[in-house]
Amino acid sequence: MKIDTSLTMLQLPEALSQAGLQFSVATEEDFDEIMAMSQDIYGGLDYLPTRYTNWLQETNRTVILARKQGKVIALESVCVIDDGETMLVEGLRVAPQERGKGVAGVLLRFCSELVKTKYPDVKVSRLTRDDQLGPKDFQKYRLITKQGILLVRFRAEDLKLRLCELGLGGDIQSSLSTSSNLPTVRLDSTAVQQLYLTTDLMQGILPNATIIQDWQPFKLLPSNMGILLKKDIDWVVDDVSNPIVASLCTFPFRVPIGDDWYYLNIDMFGKDLDLVRHQFLGHLQRHTATLKGHVMCQMFLDPPLWKSMAEYCRNTLRVELVKEYTEQCVVESDVV
Repeated sequence: MKIDTSLTMLQLPEALSQAGLQFSVATEEDFDEIMAMSQDIYGGLDYLPTRYTNWLQETNRTVILARKQGKVIALESVCVIDDGETMLVEGLRVAPQERGKGVAGVLLRFCSELVKTKYPDVKVSRLTRDDQLGPKDFQKYRLITKQGILLVRFRAEDLKLRLCELGLGGDIQSSLSTSSNLPTVRLDSTAVQQLYLTTDLMQGILPNATIIQDWQPFKLLPSNMGILLKKDIDWVVDDVSNPIVASLCTFPFRVPIGDDWYYLNIDMFGKDLDLVRHQFLGHLQRHTATLKGHVMCQMFLDPPLWKSMAEYCRNTLRVELVKEYTEQCVVESDVV
């Protein structure tokens, strides 16, 4: 949405107006300053360099900067989804020297006030977190669902060799189907809408009937599907008539951890370990076949499956487990 540049003229609560911050809509010209502020965030896996330009062009998204004495010290992105009823908060970053001073809270409150003036039907604010939630967090938020996070690292060339050793080289979909008799169906946009929107088949597979795609939680609504289908995503199920496991895989993109480093995100839904492993291998082969360099692959899955999949990655695929078990929590609070 387009917002005029006089954001500080918004009628804000007194606490915000006295915070000594100036707010503005982010522009292309702010990119370098934002990247300098965000250096080393997420251990070099920051997605913002790749997505920043697209974010600025999304009509349902607003990217707000907080400045102090003219210098950018914080950024927050707010995306309105779920037929205009949900404010999705993501992309928060605060300059290192300003952390722990309450800047994030002030910026979030400003964004909430701004969104309420533009989208009066917004009822809740949702966000995803991967840190440990404590009692104070649950006083502020309701837990919608949680997934385990499996993060592995490998060289694309090494993985291809290992898959060949396992007899899974070449056309891995054919190899997997032949060796395991487990089907895999890649869906086109028409099939995605048919399965997810016109049937109840996905209700029991998706956690709390929510599509969580690369940290973004979406309800099963046509407006949300319109957003998702604009992205480069592979949609996979084991069976369109009676699905047990479904997965979404983003196309790999570069991350600033170093030269020739890529990030691959896989969101896995369902509880059948064999089918989860089957789809995981299919995504790995399809999306690393032409890559040269290092890959950080992050898969979100049902928490009880984490240990078995971690052991499979480490012992069978021989890829490096970057960190032990962590969780992705989707939480929400009322917009008041």
